[in-house]
Amino acid sequence: MTTRTVSTPRPGFLSPAIHAILTTLALLIFCFALSAAELPALTGHVVDDAGIIDASTKAALTQKLADFETKGSDQIVVATIPSLDGEEIEPYANRLFRFWKLGQAKENNGVLLLVAPNDRKMRIEVGYGLEGTLTDLHTKLIIENDMVPAFRAGDFSGGISKAVDDMVMVLEGNPEELEARGKRNPADNSTPIDPIVAVFLILWATMFLGGLAMAFLPPMFGTKLSPGVYRWLGMTFRYGRGPSGSSSGSSGWTTGSSGGGWSSGSSGWSSGSSSGGGFSGGGGSSGGGGSSGSW
Repeated sequence: MTTRTVSTPRPGFLSPAIHAILTTLALLIFCFALSAAELPALTGHVVDDAGIIDASTKAALTQKLADFETKGSDQIVVATIPSLDGEEIEPYANRLFRFWKLGQAKENNGVLLLVAPNDRKMRIEVGYGLEGTLTDLHTKLIIENDMVPAFRAGDFSGGISKAVDDMVMVLEGNPEELEARGKRNPADNSTPIDPIVAVFLILWATMFLGGLAMAFLPPMFGTKLSPGVYRWLGMTFRYGRGPSGSSSGSSGWTTGSSGGGWSSGSSGWSSGSSSGGGFSGGGGSSGGGGSSGSW
């Protein structure tokens, strides 16, 4: 008499579909952590790591922004970095804003003007508390009317200085001139899709949808060879545990607990180090308000 042993799933055993989704998400998080650019230290109102602001303009901006902060408590910081190292400027600017904790904690009244010359990109990131005053429209007008023309002419110092002047003007309650300039000089609203963004979206969609397809389609449309084993499109797919109780070997579908390779330790995710230089943010935060541009 032959005794047939029926294997039951172990407690905590995840289905192939869940494994596929978790593996895909872990891979995306790991790849993003590796590609995340390093965050500089906050050393003053002007952090010119890219070296694109001349000395006299930097000194004038530093004094102007210090006086502005003393007068009304709103904190504006100008930052330049050589490159984003493949990261998009929006998440980088938000990470940097939160890392530096710009603005007061209770007011969230900080503003970050960020320029990455090697990528030809800029962004104005606005704290929660100032989004109703320095609106997305205002930041877009400042970028398109002040920064883009000056940067295209190679005048980084002039473009940044003018952008700061307009931000101060709006935050002091005088946005009319900026809005009037925007009406006189309507900008081209067509924004080309960044090739890096397009490639990332295609790869993400391919990995995610491919994982879901491989999890569900073979059992639905394939030929069942044995319990948990299916033949579809000329390939063999194994799910869960085979009849002998051993783990099936299809790559990716029955992965075990992830090893240390999936835990990322990118320094950009924690803000434990001190800023240095006797200057710091006040604990403020940003939710992604503001505008980006390129030249």
